[in-house]
Amino acid sequence: MSRSDIVEVVLAAGKGTRLKSSRAKVLHEVGGRTLVDHVVRACLPLRAREIVVIVGYQAAEVGAAVEALGARTVLQEPQRGTGHAVLVARRVIGSARHVLVVPGDAPLLRPATLSALMRAHQQSGAAATILSAEVPNPAGYGRVVRKEDNSVAAIVEDSAVSDEQRAISEINSSTYCFATAELWPCLGQLKPTNTHRELYLTDVIALLRQRGQSVQAVMAADPTEILGCNTRADLAAADGILRARKCAEVMDSGVTIRLPETVVIDPEVTVGEDTVIEPSVQLLGRTRIGSECTIGAGSVLMDSVLEDRVTVRPHSMIRGSHLERGSSAGPFARLRDGARLEENAHVGNFVEVKKSTLESGAKAMHLSYLGDARIGRETNIGAGTITCNYDGVHKNATVIGRRAFIGSDSALVAPVRIGDGAYVAAGSVITENVPPNALGIARGRQLNKLGWATARRREQAAEAAAGGKRTKKKSPRRSPSPRRGSSSKKRSKKSSRKSPRKRSRR
Repeated sequence: MSRSDIVEVVLAAGKGTRLKSSRAKVLHEVGGRTLVDHVVRACLPLRAREIVVIVGYQAAEVGAAVEALGARTVLQEPQRGTGHAVLVARRVIGSARHVLVVPGDAPLLRPATLSALMRAHQQSGAAATILSAEVPNPAGYGRVVRKEDNSVAAIVEDSAVSDEQRAISEINSSTYCFATAELWPCLGQLKPTNTHRELYLTDVIALLRQRGQSVQAVMAADPTEILGCNTRADLAAADGILRARKCAEVMDSGVTIRLPETVVIDPEVTVGEDTVIEPSVQLLGRTRIGSECTIGAGSVLMDSVLEDRVTVRPHSMIRGSHLERGSSAGPFARLRDGARLEENAHVGNFVEVKKSTLESGAKAMHLSYLGDARIGRETNIGAGTITCNYDGVHKNATVIGRRAFIGSDSALVAPVRIGDGAYVAAGSVITENVPPNALGIARGRQLNKLGWATARRREQAAEAAAGGKRTKKKSPRRSPSPRRGSSSKKRSKKSSRKSPRKRSRR
């Protein structure tokens, strides 16, 4: 069978009323992709002449999803059943000798299974070949009834099975391979005699048998592959299977996953060998992780790159960021929107980094916010430091040089520069540039009142003895102000300074 003789048809026109959703059934996601995305990707390796997706409900949205994968869409309006769906695609199918029909809500189908179905169809010369599966509980599914020669006698819907047929455990998957020469006459004979007044593709099997045509069935090796998604419970079950498959694939490549049943890994994610993934981790989008990394429990990574030997400690969130070799983040760190840690840079607990780069060896280990900043190599950012990057209108940059030291609880009001080797005193609000190797101090002068605490405790004891009534006593004597006589000059100098720029962090 030449691939140019085959067209694959994906049925994706229905709404999916049992999901109780305003979104089309095939646009619901499992395993990191939409249902129809999974199905079209399973069809791609077969290299048929064309993949045709039948759309109806939310046709534009479904079409956008599948056309990005190279599929073509055909509108079914109104939706009058699976048989009618194939009929509306007849012009597009054209002269193809065979058509593979696949439901758009079967995300677990593998390319190898579809390929085996097509191969069996070719070898048997049958008018139709059905993909079936044997399941322990066939209730709700159409049964495949076979003849003595093992060919298919009929597909009997669950509501119509006899007591004898009810024991049959082989079910129909709604995936078929047809020879078009025999298919088109039977489709033309379909009648909407069922309660829904629709044309069903399953009725074609009975018509083929009436015409004396051969119908075969190929049983899927893994019965879970044929499961459709009609309810939210079906979605959850399919998601669990796909996630387990991905974890197994990652572990087979040399990765340790602790409690894989708790780990979520999207299809596009790659992980290098000897990396360890701890429980309850989520690796999402197009995340790429190198070798010998450790991803701590409860961490969530999306669309990020981690080079070799990166450590992400527990409960960190990393999105759209790049961590170079030997860097680390967390626990409870948040990196987002273009954050970059260069080689051996480290951020610690409750540190947030946004659109900022920490150069090689730089550290921010505790309780800091670094937004729109560049931190030079081997610089240390003290606990509680923030870059005040937002002035209410614009985002402004903070640039910190190499081997600088930023004291704890400092606020750097952007735009501002801290030079190489400079120090910023703890508790400072820096509004002006600090030159290289200088010390920047911007805080109130400390005043110690000697004996104040002792006097205060005596006052409190007296109040307690008086039954809570406040006693009138002289206030504790204040210590003389330092360098009396120069304070007025200092006040005048301070008053002449410009008001500090106000910035918020965002």
